[in-house]
Amino acid sequence: MHFVSEMTTAAWTLLEQSSLYILFGLLIGGLLKMVLSPAYVAAHLGKGRFKPVFKAALLGVPIPLCSCGVLPAAAQLKRQGANNGATTAFLVSTPESGVDSIAVSWALLDPLMTVARPVAAFCSAFVAGVMENLLDPNANRQPMRILPMASAPAAACAGTECGCGHEHPTLPAAGWGQKLGQGVRYAVTDIWGDLAGWFFVGIAVAACITVFIPDDLITRHLGGGIGSMLLMLLIGIPLYVCATAATPIAASLILKGVSPGAALVFLLAGPATNVAALAVLVKILGKRGVAVYLASVSVVSVLCGLLLDGLYMSLGISAAATIGEVAEFVPHWLMTGAAVVLLLLSLPLISRWFSLKGCRLA
Repeated sequence: MHFVSEMTTAAWTLLEQSSLYILFGLLIGGLLKMVLSPAYVAAHLGKGRFKPVFKAALLGVPIPLCSCGVLPAAAQLKRQGANNGATTAFLVSTPESGVDSIAVSWALLDPLMTVARPVAAFCSAFVAGVMENLLDPNANRQPMRILPMASAPAAACAGTECGCGHEHPTLPAAGWGQKLGQGVRYAVTDIWGDLAGWFFVGIAVAACITVFIPDDLITRHLGGGIGSMLLMLLIGIPLYVCATAATPIAASLILKGVSPGAALVFLLAGPATNVAALAVLVKILGKRGVAVYLASVSVVSVLCGLLLDGLYMSLGISAAATIGEVAEFVPHWLMTGAAVVLLLLSLPLISRWFSLKGCRLA
């Protein structure tokens, strides 16, 4: 019972510290969905080895999708004309970051890690995309033409004088209030629906690490250096964990003595790769593309981890000492209220999530 009490306390503390920022991140993510459609993104990701990759890596950073959720979006981008390099960059940066994970990083980690995480995600995505285009003999071919949806020709050019001969009904423009409502619904049902189950699994794993794993064991094997980075790669690459769920795990590991660089490797490699997603990636990018994808994520993650450790050392900052400091400025009643709201929003989603997992295992 003593261990159960400690785990419950640790899990609730993490939930309180992160809930307000998760709600904020979900709101921003829902609004992004309203203004950034895959068709708009794909229009900028066609021909070229560098510019489309830069755009794809940059646009993928704030979008809150996990490594499996990003697959259909990336496949659609490629069908709409994005080249392999841009598709690869989008596949890397999107699951490694997101407004929700950035917000929860601010709550559970520290400002330096919060900034380093999306920057490292962009760098790994850009390198992966450029390498894919440089090694792809078909990279400079004209991408496939982006076609309008056949089921709605009128809607595609409504309100325009396109000369196609169709009658174009005038579609009412959605106001900002309606868009906000749509964004909130999308954030709660779709974004958080995909993340809720894994987030609470991450909270539970973080609580177990806090209670059961001795500090000296982690410090001895993951205290820093390239060896700890490679070990984090071995753990993170096959593991399925979304960027938001990985954050409390990383916070608990840092508190136990893991170097911030090793934690960053886990935060990048874990969300960007998993065994289930790799099988689908072969169909999207091909075997060579997947090899470039894995190599780029691995190498850039380790390099960014080593640079981050060096930065902390040069600044004389202890990552463990600064973990969760931002949350101390938020009133406790507000953190508790946000945790209760998040739990209420999550109960039907978690029930559905476990039902789906049970059906897949049956």
